[in-house]
Amino acid sequence: MVWAQRAAVPMKRIKNAKVITMRKPGIDKFKYYVGIRSLADIATKEDRVCVLNITGNESRSVTPVSHAYSGGNIVFGTSPGRRGQSVETPAGSIPVYNNVREGMEAGHKFNVGVVYLPPSAVRDGVAELIRINPDVEKVIILTEKVAMHDAREIRALGQQRGVDIFGANCLGVADSWNHVRIGGALGGDKPEETLRKGSVAIFSNSGNFTTTIANYLSIGGWGTTTLISSGKDVYINYAMPEFAYAMSNDTRTKSAVLYSEPGGYYEQHVEFDKPVVACVVGRWKANLTRAVGHAGAIAGSGDDARAKEKWFMDKFGVSDLFTPENPVCSKKGAVVTNIAHIPLALTKVMELNGVQKDFAPEGSLELKPWFGDNQGLKMPAALDIPVVKALSPYDVQIAELLKNVGAIFPRQSMKDCSGSSVMDAKTQVTKVNNISILDCSKQPLESNLCLALVRELNDENDNALFNLAVAANVNLHNDPMLAAAEASREAGNAPNTAISAAVALLGPKRADAARAAADSLTEIFAHSGLAMGDDEQAKITPATATPEQLATLVGNKPDAKAEAMLKAFEKRGAKSVFVKYLRSLKGHPTADAVLAALTTTVAWEPLIRKRISRLTVRNLPWYAKLFGVIIGASTEAKQHTAGSFCGVDNQEILGSWTVTQLAYISLLGERPTAASLLPLQVILGLIISNGVGTISAQGCKGAVSADGPESPERVQINKGMIGFLTHTGFAHGGNGYEGIQFLIENFKDTSLTDAGNPNHGIDLKKITTGFAVAFNKEKKQSKALGTGVRNIPGVNHPVFKGHPVNHHPRETFISEFFAERGEKNVFHDFYKTLVQSLYDNGVTANVFCVNIDAVIAASLLKLLWPRYRKGEFSENLMEMAAFTAFLFGRMAGCAGEIDDHINRGRNMDTRTPASQCTHVS
Repeated sequence: MVWAQRAAVPMKRIKNAKVITMRKPGIDKFKYYVGIRSLADIATKEDRVCVLNITGNESRSVTPVSHAYSGGNIVFGTSPGRRGQSVETPAGSIPVYNNVREGMEAGHKFNVGVVYLPPSAVRDGVAELIRINPDVEKVIILTEKVAMHDAREIRALGQQRGVDIFGANCLGVADSWNHVRIGGALGGDKPEETLRKGSVAIFSNSGNFTTTIANYLSIGGWGTTTLISSGKDVYINYAMPEFAYAMSNDTRTKSAVLYSEPGGYYEQHVEFDKPVVACVVGRWKANLTRAVGHAGAIAGSGDDARAKEKWFMDKFGVSDLFTPENPVCSKKGAVVTNIAHIPLALTKVMELNGVQKDFAPEGSLELKPWFGDNQGLKMPAALDIPVVKALSPYDVQIAELLKNVGAIFPRQSMKDCSGSSVMDAKTQVTKVNNISILDCSKQPLESNLCLALVRELNDENDNALFNLAVAANVNLHNDPMLAAAEASREAGNAPNTAISAAVALLGPKRADAARAAADSLTEIFAHSGLAMGDDEQAKITPATATPEQLATLVGNKPDAKAEAMLKAFEKRGAKSVFVKYLRSLKGHPTADAVLAALTTTVAWEPLIRKRISRLTVRNLPWYAKLFGVIIGASTEAKQHTAGSFCGVDNQEILGSWTVTQLAYISLLGERPTAASLLPLQVILGLIISNGVGTISAQGCKGAVSADGPESPERVQINKGMIGFLTHTGFAHGGNGYEGIQFLIENFKDTSLTDAGNPNHGIDLKKITTGFAVAFNKEKKQSKALGTGVRNIPGVNHPVFKGHPVNHHPRETFISEFFAERGEKNVFHDFYKTLVQSLYDNGVTANVFCVNIDAVIAASLLKLLWPRYRKGEFSENLMEMAAFTAFLFGRMAGCAGEIDDHINRGRNMDTRTPASQCTHVS
């Protein structure tokens, strides 16, 4: 019998339950209606079910599985306006009616209601079930976010009419012995595989974890009896006390597993007469002030995770949590905080009770990965988990997938998104492929160019290969690209526009031969066993090249450029499996094939480890050509001759010069020394990217988006680079240009000869104070006249202005870097003195920061100041050099954005919806 106490409310008799007004010993704790005596009565073969909103999104996928698993226990469902329709299931069709009354008038009888209604309709749905059908015994509410007021009324309805309610916000109930599932998706799509008959009951605040726990138990040799997903709203209608009572009366159940979240006191005073393993989770929620996850899973006073752990430990007579390393338990139970520890804890508890497992264990809970990639890292033995063969049919699918070489990125809208760069909005420091630009400043330009594309920094061999690849394309003698750039310069265009004219002529037809060669090399070596492109001693079995592939790699006649590149390859002491392979072929390697061999070597390891795609490897020779052309086209035509570039012999450039050195000589017109090269390297590393939101990044991404990356062969990479170049200018990229001009104005009348001399004898405070006073006067006059106040180049930044004294992280980094080396720069010191003088003289409300444009200007002017003083380098050339330096650095980051967008983006995904656009009259 089930005994309940009511006050002035008639109670309903459930099956053989007898309702009286006096409590009998053993169940007096229920001061409210409880209609279920045993867990065996929760989901029975006799139960017949009506589902409200049966055609809803969730029900449409779950209900057919439940119906089939349970032998056809759903008699009908409701969905307003859909009378006459049906839900098809493996066990037959389920008729659909507008409402419950129509279904009952059609002759259908049921005793269980399942509610899938939207939150606002749940209360009325429960009322409809209870009031129209007096035979309803149980109602299961799956809906989450039911209003508190409605939840109270639902509770009252159930109590008034003598109906047991489960939920809300639950996944229903199931019984492994009866082969019945009512409500949600307990057991998943194949409940017969998870809900194994056994001796353990499960009561869980989490629906999904109810299934997971059942699965873990079966792996450990334990089956289940009844599974209850209680939900974790503030009101839990069928809670722990009811479960404990029903478990006590269920002869099938020998033990229970409880999954408990913070919030509520349902567990505090419950007593169990059978062994229990309690899994208490959510310590991390202790300091939250609002619910995360389930509405009721937030602690109030004394009901957080630690408190509940203590409740259960006191009940079980244990002093600590159970872990495999510390298996603390008693005959009454154990407390765990990791669901993976549940099977072992249950086994230990039941051993103390003399109870064996329900069946032989069917595996282990150790990690059994179907995929594995250490990304080239040497992992500790404990973390180096071996890959196991997947279950069928996944093993076949994985085998096919592993045949694919390189990464395959899912496509999505890439507007304002990037998989290449990310900026910290607070510090304004960007990471490119997870490497901070502060660290990039310590790398040569050639390494940063590759970082942007192959997602890893180069080693020495990679640098040697990529330096050669770019150096082979920097001399544009007798090439229309040089003529185009020169004509653009003569028309008065800025460096970015002049370079764009050259880049426009480096279209797909000029890159296709090298890209085809890269494809051939990738196909030949894809399944050869080659892990590293420079491992010339590797035991590999490359595929036999087809005639079509050979045609992309060798020709019938010697190629002078290819021979010069191969000679330079030897001089550099570089290693490449692909160059070695080319030399083994009959015929004469082409220059495009040698270029492809160099770039494929650099990209091979990231490709094999699936960090980059085959598409990136295919396009890498094109990028190398573009980098060479951008550097080459930045200098005047007279610097390009048949035998030299900027006065340096071609073979010397091929055999030893770095990309950083080439950038230096094209900018400054002189051979660099180690001391003079370092500042340029640092500057270029700091400006390779400033995140996806920059104008230059938006320009290149827009060009890719317009071509349509979903058909990547149509994307013209040179056009993407033009998008970057044309989206730079005197405001974005050219502030270094203005900074040099500003510094010259302030130092032209001084006696300075060496900007690196700490004993320069220049009174910086006097100069900056004089400027500040004059600027303050100018500022006041401009305000009086209502005209704009001119900006001071290189001073302030919209983000770094909220503190009494402001610093730009990149400027601070450079300042500290060169201070540690004992190097001085009077121009940099001038800027730091200037921002203080502006504040001291009332021009600014706080001390502004010195931004990166000022650093570029100061660093370049330091290098060029002696030549400028001698009249060997004009002011105009210095200004252009500052702008071009920005282009050299930023071409790395924008190449990365182009490649990333080609691999991930969708067609025209950078456009702005019309609804977000505004009109200004």
